[in-house]
Amino acid sequence: MIKGRIKLAVRRSANALGVEIQYLSKVPHHNALGLRSMGIRTVIDVGANTGQFARYIRSVLPEAKVICFEPLPGPFEELKTWAMDQKGRVTPLNIALGEKEGMVEMFCHTDHSPSSSLLHSTPVSHSYYPFTEREIPVPVRLSTCDRALAESGIAIESEVLIKLDVQGYEDRVIKGALQTLRSAKACLTEIDFDTLYDGQCTFRDVWKLLDDLGYRYAGNFDQTCAADGHVIFADALFLK
Repeated sequence: MIKGRIKLAVRRSANALGVEIQYLSKVPHHNALGLRSMGIRTVIDVGANTGQFARYIRSVLPEAKVICFEPLPGPFEELKTWAMDQKGRVTPLNIALGEKEGMVEMFCHTDHSPSSSLLHSTPVSHSYYPFTEREIPVPVRLSTCDRALAESGIAIESEVLIKLDVQGYEDRVIKGALQTLRSAKACLTEIDFDTLYDGQCTFRDVWKLLDDLGYRYAGNFDQTCAADGHVIFADALFLK
């Protein structure tokens, strides 16, 4: 009883300071929304940038093979350097993914490369994130996930997790990855709820495509909120 009262007092004191105390077991980034228990053997990281997610998932699933797609030259070089120290468990590929083949322009945000996209950023994006204003076109090779994996010759082990972080282009990547997604077990995808990019997909677009492939929405891995409390974007997990 006394222990319970102490915990309650600590929580109330923290709340008064604008801080919320949670058990680590209930924090998605710590428990990985159950991914540790799914036997994931291959992770396909689309929009890897310098390897931020790849580094995280290597700590969560150290035995899994990680295939990283990153089209921008600068971030790719950093990704490739890190991958060289991962004992063959990480393979970087310098390709953008979508639903077609060819050369396209990617809009590189010079002040913050992780927010770069194949779509133009909007004034809404600029108001939240001024670092998305300065963008320069960079030619990149575009392929589909299904074809890029087939051409790579990389053996895809069973129990696959696909992670998509392509700034509003997620629906196009899904359309070019139907074969891969049919054999995968989980898809972790960023979804913008505010219009941050011209022509971006919506939650409904992504949900419909994945629902047709037999996936169900299983919660948010992470989400970012505006000052008024509404969600700007989230990383949503879908499971077979």
